Amino acid sequence: MVDSDEPDADTGRADGAAERAAAANAPGDPDIDDLLAKLDALSDTVDEGHEREKVRQTISLVERMPGTGALAERITKYTSRDLAESFVGAVLFALPLLVEGGVFEIAAWFAATTVSGVPVLLIGHVGFIFLATAGLLYFADFRQIAIRHPIFGVIPRRYAGVLLVSLTTSATMLLFWGRLHEGDPTAVERAGRIAVVWAAAAFGAGLGDILPGESQGEDLGKFDLDIGDD
Repeated sequence: MVDSDEPDADTGRADGAAERAAAANAPGDPDIDDLLAKLDALSDTVDEGHEREKVRQTISLVERMPGTGALAERITKYTSRDLAESFVGAVLFALPLLVEGGVFEIAAWFAATTVSGVPVLLIGHVGFIFLATAGLLYFADFRQIAIRHPIFGVIPRRYAGVLLVSLTTSATMLLFWGRLHEGDPTAVERAGRIAVVWAAAAFGAGLGDILPGESQGEDLGKFDLDIGDD
């Protein structure tokens, strides 16, 4: 009897230690956001599809609770519908620039302004697109964007999706409308034309993605390309 009781006592002590550790790591003043963060983390750890669906249903239930109306601005999933919304936004913002001759002038200025043969203004403009898109998605107060399943554990999927969709849309529309090669531009000028339209398209793609709110459908988490995730 003594031997059989000892494992139970050890188990009880272990459970108590785990509970104390969990309590120590818990937020000092927990709120609904903390609960949702825990549920998000739980959905990433469960293996079975039906278990993951149960967690999603619980998250949806919490978000519909009275007094949590502000959570309607919270976006956690990234779906194929978000990609489509980004495409629509990119097209709407890129269209006016496709008929503007000013795009050619700006591209020529980018190509002409170099340091040791490097088009520094063009590179700076591309950097501005990256920074502005990140600011729009994650620092502006349009929506609260949760970063889940980043690509390779680093790059947010929504950020990459908005940039890639808007870049592809810009280059394709310039090509199909005959504006990319008009006037026999240099390669740097063509890149500059794409970059100018890309700036507007990226802004439109970001707004088109986040303004409608959380999209319905299956999350694209399985395409996160995280090589460290089993």
